[in-house]
Amino acid sequence: MEQRTLGRTGRDVSVIGLGTWQLGADWGEVTEEAARTVLEASAEAGVTFYDTADVYGDGRSEQILRRFLADHADAGLTVATKMGRRMEQVPANYRPDHFRAWIDRSRRNLGMDQLHLVQLHCPPSAVIDDDATYDALDALVEEGSIAAYGVSVETVGQALSAIARPQVASVQVILNAFRLKPLEQVLPSAAEAGVGIIARVPLASGLLSGRYDRTTTFAADDHRSYNRDGSAFDVGETFSGVDFETGIAAADEFAGLVRAHLPAEVTTAQAALAWVAQQPGVSTVIPGARNPAQARSNAAAAGVGPLPEGLRDGVRRIYEERIRASVHDRW
Repeated sequence: MEQRTLGRTGRDVSVIGLGTWQLGADWGEVTEEAARTVLEASAEAGVTFYDTADVYGDGRSEQILRRFLADHADAGLTVATKMGRRMEQVPANYRPDHFRAWIDRSRRNLGMDQLHLVQLHCPPSAVIDDDATYDALDALVEEGSIAAYGVSVETVGQALSAIARPQVASVQVILNAFRLKPLEQVLPSAAEAGVGIIARVPLASGLLSGRYDRTTTFAADDHRSYNRDGSAFDVGETFSGVDFETGIAAADEFAGLVRAHLPAEVTTAQAALAWVAQQPGVSTVIPGARNPAQARSNAAAAGVGPLPEGLRDGVRRIYEERIRASVHDRW
């Protein structure tokens, strides 16, 4: 697996990582045994970067990772967690005492004296723009409870604000074939500043896996059911903010591009992940996985060769014709 330096963390991480939201059982029931099989399969496939958050399963994802990390202490794994969504997301709650409490809880959950990377978890823009936010985070680095910090964002504007801060190590942003706006300014600005880019939602909540059609349904406790209107959190996190019917049509067209331009053994999901990983400035891509086969297949996307120009042009055409009007100006 190719390793890339994750911005100002200085740590080398696999170009395909693993997102662990689903392992917290927030997308339907997942036993710890099932979660461990996914983690083990990812590690065996060369994945060295694992992204979690203190609210995934109310800390369950972090706790499962603690036991996994203990069994792989010498594997050079990197874990990034996130904080800031244990309370109402209003600027007044982003205070040094809350930061310390959240970080201490994650340190216990993960069994780590010093966290590798802590990211603010999609905070309000006012928090990202506030000097006091970074003063508090710098203090945590100085005292040694965290090695580095970053920001997970919803919008391009938030990403650019975070990138401009001299100690921000990484920015996590939604980037996939249905979200092209970060290519314009975010990736070039991050590369120039030495800030790592963690690309999340790379399959548009599964749309770009090629496995769904208009009849597909999701469990009631799956955000792809309950958050289509954005009532639980930013709607851009669900199907990248694309209407499901529109997304299915666009995904079908993307799958046709894959069949036309790539060998039959390359799956639609692998092509979608490779497209993200091959964008200049991307440090790592963090798809989720529900089972070992999916984890291994995702990791194999790192081995897909350079995508042909026809496929890359096709992605742009699909975006311009089907997607841009609904997402480009919003995020």
